[in-house]
Amino acid sequence: MVCFSLNEMKTKKTLIGLGLGQIISLLSTFLSFAASEITRKGINAPTSQSFMGYLSLAIVYGGIMLYRRPAIKAKWYNYLLLAFVDVEANFLVVKAYQYTSMTSVMLLDCWAIPCVLVLPWVFLKTKYRLMKISGVVICIVGVVMAVFSDVHAGDRAGGSNPVKGDLLVLAGTTLSAACNVSEEFLVNNTDMIEVLAFLGIFGTIVTAVQISILERGVLKATHWSTETILLYLGVALALFLLYSLVAVLIQTNGATMFNLSLLTSDMWAVLIRTFGYREKVDWLYFLAFPTTAIGLIIYSMKEKDEEEQRMFLDEEDGESLRSSLIVAST
Repeated sequence: MVCFSLNEMKTKKTLIGLGLGQIISLLSTFLSFAASEITRKGINAPTSQSFMGYLSLAIVYGGIMLYRRPAIKAKWYNYLLLAFVDVEANFLVVKAYQYTSMTSVMLLDCWAIPCVLVLPWVFLKTKYRLMKISGVVICIVGVVMAVFSDVHAGDRAGGSNPVKGDLLVLAGTTLSAACNVSEEFLVNNTDMIEVLAFLGIFGTIVTAVQISILERGVLKATHWSTETILLYLGVALALFLLYSLVAVLIQTNGATMFNLSLLTSDMWAVLIRTFGYREKVDWLYFLAFPTTAIGLIIYSMKEKDEEEQRMFLDEEDGESLRSSLIVAST
């Protein structure tokens, strides 16, 4: 009976992880559309788009920390470094929209997958089994199908300097993967509220300094229409929700699961373009989405199996220890 409850709990955890991953993927898709739209309006101020998102994290989670008054579990400079790298990762990716198309940016985000697999393997000593790797490979096959779907649709055209834009995306994605792995370590070893609060506080400081140096003139010259203000407010809300849900997903399912979930953002982008902008969809898309979804499920199932195996081994160790104590007492 206990075993059944345990299995049921793990199944719920997997389903919740998959659901959270798709909500995050939708938020990421919205951020991509918003960043692209802001750039089309001639506002080339990438850092400014992140400022209110970090500020909202600082206000909400910083307020919770002030109310709780907990002991800080990690050094402040660890959070400063995390925030700095995260700000620059966002800056590079958003900057890329000035030089290349939105589809190219979203597709090149896939570079985070090998990064987020290698970094935990090197620094956190994470081990991957065959089924887990198979899930990743199937996800990437689905994204490759999406790439060909977009190529057929001719959506990758555009951009003043696509090569420069693609390099910016790759650099930003690499930094983002490093942030995700670092965040996974911090949320598992400290406190999630603490991580989000300090990410917001230091992120606000870093973005404010960077805006004052690089983007002050652009923002002064910007015509702040109602649509532009709503876009910025939408980005702030989406970033707040994204960072909050990412912390939960990383804590429960790991950074790799988060990045694999983002692969479906390409699929959601196709759906939005189809129903929102009345664009045609290539038939290959209808194979790409379920293929990526199957890869995610395989990855999650294997993750659940490994956790159960670890718990089984822990129970065996506990039984052995209790037996040893009984023998020693007699």
